[in-house]
Amino acid sequence: MSGAYFRWDGEDLLLACHLQPKASRDEFAGLHGDRLKIRLTAPPVEGKANAHLLAFLAEAFGVSKSQVSLESGELNRQKRVRIRHPRQLPALPGLTARPA
Repeated sequence: MSGAYFRWDGEDLLLACHLQPKASRDEFAGLHGDRLKIRLTAPPVEGKANAHLLAFLAEAFGVSKSQVSLESGELNRQKRVRIRHPRQLPALPGLTARPA
């Protein structure tokens, strides 16, 4: 991801995430190296944390759950997620709108 936790791919936003499951609340927690750290209350069993991550990101970026997909890291804390046509951008470090 060229050193940053996000990259625009046309109209899509790619995020490199570090997931912390079983947290006390759902939240963006800053950066973890060159990845966006996300804390989620869901446990890392039977895909629950992945499903919760996609729902959390869909709400944060103003899209439906079907517009958020896990591209890599299904069984790992390090994940890459694609958000198709985000309608809003949460206040995250360095995150900028797609270039015109």
